[in-house]
Order: sequence, then structure tokens, then C-alpha cells
Amino acid sequence: MKARLAASAALALGLVLGASGCSMLTYQATTEKYDASDGVSVDVGDLDLRNILVVSEDGEDGILVMTVVNNGDDDVELGVQFGEGGGDTQTVEIEAGATAAFGVDEVEGIDVLDPIVLEGIDTMPGALLPMYFQYGDTEGIQKQVPVLDARLAEYNHLSSE
Repeated sequence: MKARLAASAALALGLVLGASGCSMLTYQATTEKYDASDGVSVDVGDLDLRNILVVSEDGEDGILVMTVVNNGDDDVELGVQFGEGGGDTQTVEIEAGATAAFGVDEVEGIDVLDPIVLEGIDTMPGALLPMYFQYGDTEGIQKQVPVLDARLAEYNHLSSE
């Protein structure tokens, strides 16, 4: 009788460990950062840049779409360059502790700023545009940014047609 009881207890313990232990060994996809939208994301110092993309109808000029969160205590001027050679730097001021959006319609609780027009991108929709983001003395970062056209409803207001 004792052997049967011990075997039942061992089997029950084995089942409990087997059923609950899979989460200890299995890859947890929810712990990975990923871009859930059309654009890409990058962190530059205290700035979190999210959903970065360019909308262009003709591949000549484009409008930069992104949201910037300034987690720092100081106002900063974010410098943006595009293309392989870098080109001209366009700067935008992001206030300390603020979230600013470019190229979007009004969003409650977020400063919607004037669109950033990128002239002469020479990159067709569907391709990637190399862009460089930097401010102050922080180390900047280059990112391949997708170029889309205004076929998607959320980017219709950026169409030049």
C-alpha cells in the first residue's frame, strides 16, 4: 500500500512540475521590444523616437512621421539628416518631459508639431532611407527608415495630390 501511495505522489509531483515548468524553459516573446506599426524605433540619449517613417508620393520629397518622447530634464534640439552623405541637418526642439508628434493628426495629450519636409530624398516608396538622429553631445544613431506612400488611410492627409 505504501509503495502505491508513494508512486501516486511521485506521479502527481511529476505532472505538476511538467505542466508548470514549460514557462521556465520556453522563450518569452512578450519580453522583446518590437515595432508594432509601420515605422521603426530608436533611442538617442534621453529621447525615444517611435514609429519613424517617411511618406512620399513621388520619391523626390517626403514628410517625416515620428513621435519623440523627451525623458530628460532639459529641452533639446534633435538633429535629423537623411541619405548616405548626410545632407543638411534639420533641427526640431523637444521640450523636457514632453511628447511631440510630427506628421500626424491631432492626438490628445501630445504636442502635434509642424511636419518636417525632407526635400530631395530620391527614394521611392517601398524602399528604405538611411537617416541619422542626434542631439547635443550624445552619440547619434543611423537607422534605415521605411518610405511609404499615402495609400494607407492614416497617411492620406500627407498626400500632395
